Amino acid sequence: MEPCSCDTFVALPPATVGSRIIFGKNSDRPCDEVQEIVYFPAATYDPGEELECTYIKIKQVEKTHAVVLSRPAWLWGAEMGANEHGVCIGNEAVWGREEVDDEEALLGMDLLRLGLERADTAEKALDVLVDLLEKHGQGGNCMEGNVSFTYHNSFLIADRNEAWVLETAGKYWAAEKVEGVRNISNNLSVTTKIDREHPKLREYAKSRGWWDGQKEFNFAAVYSYVNTARMTSSGDRYSRGYKLLHKNEGNITVQTMMEILRNKESGINMEGGFMTTGSMVSILPQNPTFPCVHFFTGTPDPSRSIFKPFIFVEKVKQLVKTSSPTFGPDDPVKKIPRFQSKPDRRHELYKKHEVAAAIMEASQERGTRIQEQMRKLEKEKVVEMESVVDCGYLDISQAAQLFLQCVEEEIKSYG
Repeated sequence: MEPCSCDTFVALPPATVGSRIIFGKNSDRPCDEVQEIVYFPAATYDPGEELECTYIKIKQVEKTHAVVLSRPAWLWGAEMGANEHGVCIGNEAVWGREEVDDEEALLGMDLLRLGLERADTAEKALDVLVDLLEKHGQGGNCMEGNVSFTYHNSFLIADRNEAWVLETAGKYWAAEKVEGVRNISNNLSVTTKIDREHPKLREYAKSRGWWDGQKEFNFAAVYSYVNTARMTSSGDRYSRGYKLLHKNEGNITVQTMMEILRNKESGINMEGGFMTTGSMVSILPQNPTFPCVHFFTGTPDPSRSIFKPFIFVEKVKQLVKTSSPTFGPDDPVKKIPRFQSKPDRRHELYKKHEVAAAIMEASQERGTRIQEQMRKLEKEKVVEMESVVDCGYLDISQAAQLFLQCVEEEIKSYG
């Protein structure tokens, strides 16, 4: 399978407007794959309980944090998401010299969700990910179907105060603390600025003949085939994302990030057999008394979707219209051999959006009218959320059903 999927971005002050961190991701997946938006409240567990991830079971922890996730509907983990403490994570598929393992283990998407459920800061999430990587490894098919699609993972992890890039090659890894703006795509990008690393990262590279132990250690150059001198100037999505971030540095807002994710010319808003099936943008105020706001589309192509806000509060209403149907033990993912059939996983918003997208394709007049209504609704919500972030005032009862109500309004806007 051709290596292509996803772009994740972060901007820290002073690159942003106001004392806030802005996080964003496009999830690029097979064009017929449904991405759902789901919420899981905080929970406690008995000692010795096991947790069933996509393919394997691992030991459950005593307490998990509340999370909101954008995920392919067939698996346990997630492509991107946030937790109640303002931690956000997005992952990318990466390939390099270390062979990818087809054996079922934790998916990178499982690791992402586990990091959100178990950590209340970005660096603690990094700790969770690398500990689980060491214990359980990463591997297994990352696509619903008989075609094998496997990869290693990189992660961009942010909270209210800082952000980290974590890049992996099998169980080996390197991490870079972010300064200013940063993006990751489908190539290893941590070079010589390595703030944390696997204790045997360099020793393993020497044993494989990838590094002579004399030259300055450059993780991306050693563990992949990338010419790191050209990464930010070449014509791929990583370099284009890099340029878009730096072009707006000092003036980055939530709207800036949404426009970057909608950019089709750069390939960041992907079209074709692999396409952008879901998008996320988060505002993380550095003032801990102000709420974080997380915007999700839950539908393909952000240029034809609405970013809808979610805020963590007590008694969040379940996101029923963006949750896909479940099939329990009869799910073809759970049966052995796996993926012998593919059920209809479309949620209600996905179905309504599918009809609206067809209208936008078929009728310029009706399509323009629908798009105008969508942009108007989104702008209203962004302005409303900006005022919440600026002043810190939040109506808890309204916030509990905020995302759900926005979905209802979106469906109505389709006519």
